[in-house]
Amino acid sequence: MADLGLTNLKVNSSPHFSNGERPCDLMRLVLIALLPVTVYGVILFGVSALIQILVSVICAVGFEALFQFLTKQKITVSDCSAAVTGLIFALTLPPTCPIWQTVLGVLFAIVVAKGFFGGLGSNVYNPALAGRAFLFVSFPSSMGSAWLKPGTDVISSATILSEIKEGAAAGNTSTYLQYFLGNRAGCIGETSVMLILIAFIFLLVTKVIDWRATVAMLVTVAAVTFISGGDALLALLTGGLVFGAVFMITDYATSPVTKPGRIVFGIACGLMTFLIRKFGGYPEGVMFSILIMNSFKAFMDNLSCRKYGYKKLGAKK
Repeated sequence: MADLGLTNLKVNSSPHFSNGERPCDLMRLVLIALLPVTVYGVILFGVSALIQILVSVICAVGFEALFQFLTKQKITVSDCSAAVTGLIFALTLPPTCPIWQTVLGVLFAIVVAKGFFGGLGSNVYNPALAGRAFLFVSFPSSMGSAWLKPGTDVISSATILSEIKEGAAAGNTSTYLQYFLGNRAGCIGETSVMLILIAFIFLLVTKVIDWRATVAMLVTVAAVTFISGGDALLALLTGGLVFGAVFMITDYATSPVTKPGRIVFGIACGLMTFLIRKFGGYPEGVMFSILIMNSFKAFMDNLSCRKYGYKKLGAKK
């Protein structure tokens, strides 16, 4: 006769173990890490960048609260995950992006890419990147062909990545320094590599993120660019590569949980970024490479995770 006591067992979804850290604590540390990058973006691009950021963050929090209210879920905006999504999304936008497009992109990121999949921790794709991809595909003219030069009202259609793709760009000491410090056109938060690296160190010290995927992606892009005869240092300092490698590829829900899996994940993202930059129709490939690899996250976890109850290959009996 079956033991009826077993019917009282509860089966819950992961995680099954906790080290005491709360999501809100981790998200607040991410917000702190993003603060210098955000302030610099406002200083560089002015009021238009500040408006983009405020609108994005406020709408992200509001849309999440409204979606959870309408679907009769517990309202969890206090965990700051919506604020992080809204801020990261804003920092991936050009400062000239129309406000109504920003609102539409945030709506897609929060409701479709996050809410429809079950909310925090259940999303398949990075919400901020999914929102940006939605805008990029829907409104390419405002997302990829109009760049505000720092300190001016001049709009340029050319970027350094476009020039590299056409073979018209060459790096020198002043160019490297300029791009490292961040005095260049681009998206609001991607300009200063120095500040992004400082944020990376802060997140490592506070143990918010793991270094493997980030380093693997950057090293891969530099290596294959060098092998192909390109300027590896310029490839690292341009576009949104470093920003994506620090704040996007390290997302808990959309990256592998194992250390080997993160290395493979980073290498694949780096390789695809290079291929899109070199041969694709777009000058930048960071966004698409990370979103494509997000699709393989669960598959990579199945390959690299330890299966409990089974011995490791080669283990002695």
